[in-house]
Amino acid sequence: MPEAVLYEESGGIAVVTLNRPDKLNTLNEAVIQGVADAVDRAAESTAARAVVLRGAGRTFSAGYDLDFEARDPGFHAHGYGAPSVEARPGAWDPVRDYHMMSHNARRFMRIWECPKPVIAELHGWAVGGATDLLLCCDLIFMAEDAHLGYAPSRIFGTPTTMLWVYRVGLEHAKEFLLSGDAIDAPTAHRIGLVSKLFPGGALHEETMSYASRFQHIPANQLALNKLLINQAFENMGLRTTQLLGTFFDGVTRHTEEAYRWVEDFSRLGFRETIRRRDGPFGDYGERPRS
Repeated sequence: MPEAVLYEESGGIAVVTLNRPDKLNTLNEAVIQGVADAVDRAAESTAARAVVLRGAGRTFSAGYDLDFEARDPGFHAHGYGAPSVEARPGAWDPVRDYHMMSHNARRFMRIWECPKPVIAELHGWAVGGATDLLLCCDLIFMAEDAHLGYAPSRIFGTPTTMLWVYRVGLEHAKEFLLSGDAIDAPTAHRIGLVSKLFPGGALHEETMSYASRFQHIPANQLALNKLLINQAFENMGLRTTQLLGTFFDGVTRHTEEAYRWVEDFSRLGFRETIRRRDGPFGDYGERPRS
């Protein structure tokens, strides 16, 4: 089995690559832990002065792997040692669910807490849970033909790291989280969600070139400036917002509508179920092809 996340250092830059291209780099336990470990490794490296996060293949990440066992074997709740109770059919343990999802969010936030600048390199798509990971990065550079969006807003999710409102403000956070609309690159740049746009073929080279600039700034200066900026958002209640977002994510996956939606995967098939979710909006897999 290939490694789920690749790590290499080149010219003072740690490059972290999601490496499930055959699965559109969907997030499972191996990917989430692999990213956290790679970011920690970059933080400890004396040679790496910046980090670039990217995806192998044709897309950054299509979000969480909907094969829940592949995503988190046994649906265990990390760090939650309560006795196991034999549950009646359909029962939901909100505390166990919260501990499972907050464990994921904490690992995403290792990027936020990394003392070195982390630049995300977004090509293809970043959907759903992939945006929870992506928005933890300090800067996002985006291919001109790329898209991102939190489609689970329509059913089956809320953002767990919930950095949307802090990055784009109230109006645009509501615009795209209430609707789940996909966001194209020009729009993402206009609303301040990403820093720079590049042609797809030049994205990696341009990202690496920009990241190399951080070699000329003392590491402690970078760490202190990042900590100072982040602290402003911590003071605005970021961690409390994340607690609510993570708990509400579990609630949205256990409503009557959510149960019926999951049943449709077996009844209608994956493609048709997703088509019915996104068809009225004409985006994601249902956007018109030019």
